[in-house]
Amino acid sequence: MHQKKVRKIMKETLVVLCVGDVIGEPGCLVLAKYLPRLKKHYGVDMVIVNGENSAKNGRGITPELMTFFKSCGVQVVTSGNHVWAKNTILSYFQTQSDLLRPANYPGDCPGKGVAVVAVNGILVGVVSMQGRVFLKEHLDCPFRSMQTILSFLKSQTSIIIVDFHAEATAEKQAFAYFFDGSVSAVLGTHTHVQTADERVLPGGTAYLSDVGMVGAQNSIIGFKKEIATRGFLTQMPIKFEVEYSDPFVFNGAILTIDTQTGHARSIERIFLVDHDVQIAK
Repeated sequence: MHQKKVRKIMKETLVVLCVGDVIGEPGCLVLAKYLPRLKKHYGVDMVIVNGENSAKNGRGITPELMTFFKSCGVQVVTSGNHVWAKNTILSYFQTQSDLLRPANYPGDCPGKGVAVVAVNGILVGVVSMQGRVFLKEHLDCPFRSMQTILSFLKSQTSIIIVDFHAEATAEKQAFAYFFDGSVSAVLGTHTHVQTADERVLPGGTAYLSDVGMVGAQNSIIGFKKEIATRGFLTQMPIKFEVEYSDPFVFNGAILTIDTQTGHARSIERIFLVDHDVQIAK
């Protein structure tokens, strides 16, 4: 008797949930509340979160927080200029590949800026990249760094999602148009303020200037507004403190990506407001 060959049919599309900067303990609690609901509602295959502000004081990330993110079903955590704020994360980079630091940091920095993850049998490339305009770090050119990354990443997968952690909207737009059609999505982070310019560019790359944040809505980018305002008034150094008062926001974006071409079919912004999460400082 001849055995029938079973052909595994690849999904036509991959649904990816990308979440903006998670701010401190409030952001983590709101994330844990809404991730299961959103994954079920949208049929999410993969979750990517920017976690560089997830430490309790809103600066940095720790190995314990990486365990938390993974328990929530997050496959890859991206970052930016605050990734080095907690020294305990340095050893994590030596053994794990699910936390990314910006790829255009010097090569001898701990960790990597690129990950290739298998999702339902489909390889997905994730890149963490940092802009240079208005940021004090003197990094390699993100455009040329991305070109180098694509020279080897495209041989592995056509699905490539970039977290572009940058301040200037113009730099983010230029980066997205430069790589339109070469990557599946360019999603901005860092400003913590969600923009309303989501679209699929002519070449098939999904774009959003800034995904936003997960944290207190009545705040200044997730931190106590009185302290931040005092810094602007006095021009003196200040120590930011995470805002714990509700309401809280959950900002993200849903990508639907063609698994054959790697092009985005759609992008949808998520902006949820929560008045019920009780957080004791």
